Amino acid sequence: MNQKNRIIIATGNKGKAAEFKSIFEKYGFEIHTLHDYPELGEIDETGDTFAENALLKAEGIAKELNTIVLADDSGLKVDALQGQPGVYSARYAGEEKNDAKNNAKLLGELSELPFEERTAHFHCTLALAGPDRDSLTIEGELDGYILGVPRGHNGFGYDSLFYVPEKEKTLAELTHEEKNAISHRAVAVRKLEKVLEEWIQN
Repeated sequence: MNQKNRIIIATGNKGKAAEFKSIFEKYGFEIHTLHDYPELGEIDETGDTFAENALLKAEGIAKELNTIVLADDSGLKVDALQGQPGVYSARYAGEEKNDAKNNAKLLGELSELPFEERTAHFHCTLALAGPDRDSLTIEGELDGYILGVPRGHNGFGYDSLFYVPEKEKTLAELTHEEKNAISHRAVAVRKLEKVLEEWIQN
């Protein structure tokens, strides 16, 4: 396949990779992930913002493999916690990525707050990088609330706590297809689609 129709999704997270794959495949892209390149070392996400971390991953891997790479940095921003856990969403409860502990810590932090003050936003910054071209960043967000108890068994991360008013369900209660249609990544991808072809051809 023509290299410009191949995108390496810079993640080892199977849930996240599945979301991107289902979004991109219908546009004819051949999708690779970090699972296809076990020789690549871990890229430290040392940035202070979602954009910095996404660019670190995209540009580092694009340089290493000399091909187009799409990376994202995503996380949960809770208004009552001044935007936390933010870039630390995956390791909110400690260095090890543990969804159950992260959710427990979040619930503890918000335990005294009523529902209407538990506003939150799932944020995604996509970074697209490739040989001999300027990198591109795109942002997307999904607004909602953090529930006091988890609901649903789909998804991963904070999905079972993140309530979407328009759907009257948590993300974990939505089907894979329903979530992909409204997710923060889907919002960012729709924005990316509008500029992707022009960026590839430059």
